[in-house]
Amino acid sequence: MWPLTFKKRLDSWVQMRESASNLPLDDSLSLINDWWFQAPWRPYYLHWDDRENWPDPWELLDDNVYCSLARALGIMYTIAIIDHNDITDAQLIQNENDNLVLVNKRKYILNYEDGEVVNNNPNVGNIKKELELEKLKLTLK
Repeated sequence: MWPLTFKKRLDSWVQMRESASNLPLDDSLSLINDWWFQAPWRPYYLHWDDRENWPDPWELLDDNVYCSLARALGIMYTIAIIDHNDITDAQLIQNENDNLVLVNKRKYILNYEDGEVVNNNPNVGNIKKELELEKLKLTLK
């Protein structure tokens, strides 16, 4: 169940990050994906053209509004903060269908489906917009 207050969401997010940082990569990514898929979904909260005004991770948790892009951004923030040794790269992308998080040269795809991290390297289609993990990390400093 998704925590109802900001404090409880923050506490839950901290606990999830601590667990994810100590798990094998597959389990870690599954935990992160599953946690963010619990978030209450609402369309059209964030937009790629307004990237300069995207919330930081704590504002995102406080706002408590999650479209597909907001959920993917939360996944990326989580990956950036846990700094898991087995994660070599990650991208937040927009393709023709959705907003996805690609990890380790597209070996893992998050924000694709609830309860599932895709790891069979499917074709993600035409990438319209993207944000690299290293660039996102710079916004957190």
